[in-house]
Amino acid sequence: MILPASTERARPRLLMCGAVALGIVVAVALAGSLLFSAPTRLQASQLEQAAPRPTPAPAATAAPAPAPAPPVTLSGRVVDSGRATPLRGATVRAGDLETRTDEEGRFSLGPVVGDRSVLVKMPGYERRRLTLEGVELTVALKPQVVKAAYLTYYGVGDRGIRDRVLELTNRTELNGVVIDVKGDRGLIPYRTGVPAALAAGAQGPVIIKDFDGLMADLKARGIYAIARIVAFKDNVLAAHRRDLAVIDTRTGKPWMDREKLAWVDPTREEVWDYLIAVAKEAADKGFDEIQFDYVRFPTDGRLSAARYSRPNTQAVRLETIAGFLAKARRELGPTGVFLAADVFGYTAFNENDTDIGQRIEELAPHVDYISPMVYPSGYHRGIPGFRNPVEHPYEVVRESVRLIRKRSTHATVQIRPWIQDFRDYAFDRRIFGVREIRAQMRGADEAGAAGWMLWNPRNDYTAEALRPKPVVARKSGS
Repeated sequence: MILPASTERARPRLLMCGAVALGIVVAVALAGSLLFSAPTRLQASQLEQAAPRPTPAPAATAAPAPAPAPPVTLSGRVVDSGRATPLRGATVRAGDLETRTDEEGRFSLGPVVGDRSVLVKMPGYERRRLTLEGVELTVALKPQVVKAAYLTYYGVGDRGIRDRVLELTNRTELNGVVIDVKGDRGLIPYRTGVPAALAAGAQGPVIIKDFDGLMADLKARGIYAIARIVAFKDNVLAAHRRDLAVIDTRTGKPWMDREKLAWVDPTREEVWDYLIAVAKEAADKGFDEIQFDYVRFPTDGRLSAARYSRPNTQAVRLETIAGFLAKARRELGPTGVFLAADVFGYTAFNENDTDIGQRIEELAPHVDYISPMVYPSGYHRGIPGFRNPVEHPYEVVRESVRLIRKRSTHATVQIRPWIQDFRDYAFDRRIFGVREIRAQMRGADEAGAAGWMLWNPRNDYTAEALRPKPVVARKSGS
C-alpha cells in the first residue's frame, strides 16, 4: 500500500514515538526486575548497617621479661664449722668462675652473672652448695673423715657381696665405699652413655640395672661414694684402638704386663679425654669423689719393649701424669666432685718419679686427695729403719703418710691411704688380722691422715677390726 505524502512526512515522528514507547516499556521491565531481584542485597546491606558491630578485644599485653640480675662480685670467708677457724685454700665456684681462699679464709669472685648458685669445697670437709642471697658470705664447712671399703667390679654387681659390705656401714665406723666404675680390665658396671666406651666394648658382663637406685640408697644411708677409675691399664680400649695402645716393639701389637693385660698410652690426650668422659658420667650419677688408679706408667712386664708416642723419660712422665690430672681437675670442676689419685707407697720416700711419673710435689696441686697404697706387703725392700715391713705395719703407714704430708704442704690436699686387709704375699704369708689392721689405722690417724680405705680383692673385710658405730645421743624430750 502506498501512503499519502502527509503520512510519509509523519513517519519519523511515529518512529520516534514508538522508540519512546519502547524505551518506557524496557525501563518498566528493568525496574520490575530490580524491584523483585534486589531486595536480598538491599536488605543484607541494611541488616549489616543495623547490626551492632562487635567491639574488638584489646590486644593481649605480654608480661615484661624479668630483668637479668646485675653482675655482682662475691666475697666472704670460709671457716671450720666447729672451731670457726679460717680455711686456707678452699675452692669457691660460681658459674665458670673459681677461686681459692687466702690465709684468712677470705675470697673474692666476680663478676658473677646469671645463676647465683655457689659451690664451696675443701678436702677433709663436706662440700656445700648454696644460693647467693647477698654479696658477702660466711660459709662454715663441717669436717669429714672418710673410712671406706672397696667393692670390685664383680663385687658391686653381686647383691650378696654388696649387701654384706654395706651392712658394715650400718654398724661400724665405715662411712664410705669405693666402687669400680672402670675396673682393671676397663669394664663399666652400669649402662654407660659414653659413646667411646660403647664403641670399645667397655659395657661388660656385669650390668647393675638400677644403678641410680643403688646410688640413692647410698645417699639415704649417708655413705660417701668414691668412683674408682683405672686410668692407663685398659685392656678393652687398647684392643679396640691400637693406635692408642702402648705398643710392643717385638710384635707390633698392644704391649702386655705380667697379668697379660694391655695398657693405653698415657701420653695421648685422646686417652685423657676418654677417662674424663667416664669420670663426668660417674659424677652425674652422684659420686662424691673420682679416684684415678693406675694413673702412672707400667711397672712390670718387658718394659724395654714398650713404645709410647713420646720418649719415655722422667721429664715426659712427670709432665704427662701431672698434665692429665690438671686437665681432669679443670673439666670436673663444675661437677663439684673431689678428685683423688692412687700412688705407690714408695713415692713417699723416693725423690725421683719412681720411674712411673709419680712424684708428690708435681701431683699434689692437681688433686684433693692423695691415696698412697701403704700395704706393708708392698714394701718389698722395707723402709728406712724397718727392713721387714709386715712386722711393723704401724710404722710403715705412719711414716709413709707423714712424709707425703710433709712433701705436699705447698698444696691444698689431704692424704687418705689404702691399708691392707688381705694376707701377706711377699714375706711370710702371715694373715693380716685385727692387730695388723688396727695398727695401720692407728699409724694413719697419728700421722694426720683424713681417714683410710680398706683393700681386699675378695671384698671380705675383717669386721672385728672396725670400731662399732658411735651411738648418737638422743635429745631430751625426743
